[in-house]
Amino acid sequence: MAERRRGKKIDGWLIVDKPAGITSATVVNRVRRATGAAKAGHGGTLDPLATGILPLALGEATKTVNYVVEGRKIYRFTVRWGEQRDTDDAEGQVTATSLLRPEPAEIEAVTGRFCGDIEQVPPTYSAIKVAGERAYALARADRPVELPARIVHVERMALIECPDENHAIFEVEAGKGVYMRALARDLGIALGCLGHVVALRRLSVGPFTEATAISLEKLEDVGHSAELQTYLLPVGSALAGIPALNLTEAEASSLQRGRPIAVLPVASRSPSSKVSKDAVVCAMARGRLVALAQVKGGEIHPLRILNV
Repeated sequence: MAERRRGKKIDGWLIVDKPAGITSATVVNRVRRATGAAKAGHGGTLDPLATGILPLALGEATKTVNYVVEGRKIYRFTVRWGEQRDTDDAEGQVTATSLLRPEPAEIEAVTGRFCGDIEQVPPTYSAIKVAGERAYALARADRPVELPARIVHVERMALIECPDENHAIFEVEAGKGVYMRALARDLGIALGCLGHVVALRRLSVGPFTEATAISLEKLEDVGHSAELQTYLLPVGSALAGIPALNLTEAEASSLQRGRPIAVLPVASRSPSSKVSKDAVVCAMARGRLVALAQVKGGEIHPLRILNV
């Protein structure tokens, strides 16, 4: 998800409040142009229809993107009952209709089926690759494929409001790879009334929330100015929950050269950090993140070297 070009070395995270109507890749390109950053990527795609939290990694932060993508996400979305669409959202073509409309109690009675580890068939119009091609590209070329079901995890799903008989608003907390469009589609099928997403907003991604978000327009106004630092979060912001170990400068130098170091002396200086077999840790030196590393056989081995 990262793109490297000539530009300035800027390291950290920008939490963009993505507007509707553009792709996540477009946001990355506009931010890179606005800031002049040499390297940028995003921490989890949002559909063009969707708004909300799109974490952007700049410079060395791109090495920590996977930890954001794997994190929990919270969404709020609106389902329109009575129509099924080929994209499972308002941008697609109607493929089936129903005159049935569910009562709130009926909706709440089925939401439990979509919590925990569930099987979910991704939308036909998705970025999943099939024989090297994106599923949405095949669908647009009138070559849609049947994507296999996958096991995904939904932590919770709550009915927030039914503003009228045709719409329902939900909030969902979910793990990696859960499609809200597919949840809406499957809810409509379970209720016998069909449905698709007409509005979708992501409220959080891992440790990143609306509290630290900046609009794309504001970010473009800030551009290359010193004010950018106000919104730039440290590279380590993506690693909340990963134990930190304090290294000496000599140990940090060894780790950054790709050489493992002994775990016992390091662990003795970080009694509050849990150091278990195969644990991934943040290797720190004088408050500076020097590497993501892993404990193996009494040693700490570097996974990703960070130059910040």
